Amino acid sequence: MTKLAAARIDAFLKVPDRATRAALIYGPDGGRVRERAETLARSICDDPKDAFRVAELVPAALGDDPDLLAAEVGQMTMFGGRRLIRVREAGDSLGMMFQRFFKAKVPGDGFVLVEAGDLASRSSLRRAFETASDAVAIACYADTARDLHALVKEVMTAHRIRIDEDASAYLVDHLGGDRGLSRGELEKLALYAGDGGAVTLGDAALAVGDSAAMEMDDALLAATEGDAAMLERALDRLFAEGENPVTVLRAAQRHVTRLHQVALRIDEGLGEEDALRSLRPAPFFKVADRLRAQIRHWPARRARAALSLLLDAEINMKRIGPPPEAICRDALLRIARRVAEARR
Repeated sequence: MTKLAAARIDAFLKVPDRATRAALIYGPDGGRVRERAETLARSICDDPKDAFRVAELVPAALGDDPDLLAAEVGQMTMFGGRRLIRVREAGDSLGMMFQRFFKAKVPGDGFVLVEAGDLASRSSLRRAFETASDAVAIACYADTARDLHALVKEVMTAHRIRIDEDASAYLVDHLGGDRGLSRGELEKLALYAGDGGAVTLGDAALAVGDSAAMEMDDALLAATEGDAAMLERALDRLFAEGENPVTVLRAAQRHVTRLHQVALRIDEGLGEEDALRSLRPAPFFKVADRLRAQIRHWPARRARAALSLLLDAEINMKRIGPPPEAICRDALLRIARRVAEARR
């Protein structure tokens, strides 16, 4: 197989193809890597902690003993059922070993589940799984707005909680790029609302309106206000706390899209206040005044140019080059400087 297509991932995790004997789950979203790995592990073995059916191997041990993996895959389970071999925190040091393993067609029914962080397109570990006929590679990138909407709906539905459209949109804008952390925040919100309860915009803001969310707002507003110094400070704090640069870029794309929508409605003849009130969801009250002040500095053409710049930056992150944090910072600073020049 090759890299598993996004549309096939959920089905595979729940019912893995019997002919597949190994899976690599990797990517910058560590929470999603762990979540998907746990789902797949339970599909292979009901109890991933069953010592008779599950073996945990560390990369160092595999590096010291290249035959260890083959031995574990070929080992029979005492009470039946497929054996699961798990390898966490893998890297390219295991690339050649897995290439030899797949080429050797080692006998046995064991399933090998490998977890890794972000891997470049030229990664030897990725290449081993993507070129093997009996293995799959599953990428885990930062959640898109659609992914986060689906996650919000999933968690709220599980607890029979009604959630306002504005509250859902606020959560999508303020949840981070780690699936595990996002799910944890939503579960806390569900606990606050109680099964069968309801979540309003105010509830959502209280639940996830932490310092990281406020710093994200500070970064986006500073960029679109032309305040490069404030932007630098906000980005420093966000990256120091581990925020994913892709998440920052996508939040910036959503913010600039809203400015573009307002500009288009003003061009159609609406007044500034009516154009601002037409946004759905409505701007959160803590940022509404700053957004209102930005409108006159953001005509539609400037918003389109900024969106193009942000999209190009996200594409560049997926190539080998400068670190993602540097690409994100450069894109937002370029926007801030252009606004500052226009305001002079």
